[in-house]
Amino acid sequence: MKILLLEDDTILSEIIEEFLTEQGLHVAAFYDGRQALEAIFSHKYDILLLDINVPTLSGFELLKELREAHIDIPTIFISSLDQIADVKKGFALGAEDYLKKPFNLEELLSRIERTKKLHKIESSEIVLLAEGISYHPSSYTIVRDDTTYTLRHKEAQLLEYFIKNQNKILSFDEIIENVWAYDETPTYSTIRTYIKNLRPYLMENQIESIKGVGYVFKCL
Repeated sequence: MKILLLEDDTILSEIIEEFLTEQGLHVAAFYDGRQALEAIFSHKYDILLLDINVPTLSGFELLKELREAHIDIPTIFISSLDQIADVKKGFALGAEDYLKKPFNLEELLSRIERTKKLHKIESSEIVLLAEGISYHPSSYTIVRDDTTYTLRHKEAQLLEYFIKNQNKILSFDEIIENVWAYDETPTYSTIRTYIKNLRPYLMENQIESIKGVGYVFKCL
């Protein structure tokens, strides 16, 4: 499980990172909100641990930008802001949990485990798509014949949904319901565009079109 930690207190950040690493978790630590946001757009994280008062972009602002970009990653705020208004704002922005400083590291781990179970988060493993082609969920990349291709966030979401439902006919509506957020309204043409973008990285006909219905994805 890969965790992004945003905490500008360097000592606390190092303590949290060391503790979680000892628990077998992979932690990417950031001290700056804007840098953390850029990392989220280019890499896959299972859970976000966000301080609020950090340089360039607050934890609140970061989560707001993610939601506006329709990127939904379970988030736990870790903050010294302990007013009820702050807690309410965190949950209103879509946070999974809000942990007030100072806190016990074991409690933080319990909150992470709870979030993992609620969202059924599993470890990101390399997926073999076909001979010579593999997908790396942690970095949104496809490796084909020693060449690495980086997918955009929505392309990665679509591919991961196909992988989970390989050899099953998926209708356009089913894909929209499970890959796009409820407030998004992609057209069938939009889906076809994403499919067109994915196909060059895969084997020919690995994503098979079912005329008038949808698609079938085959791991060969």
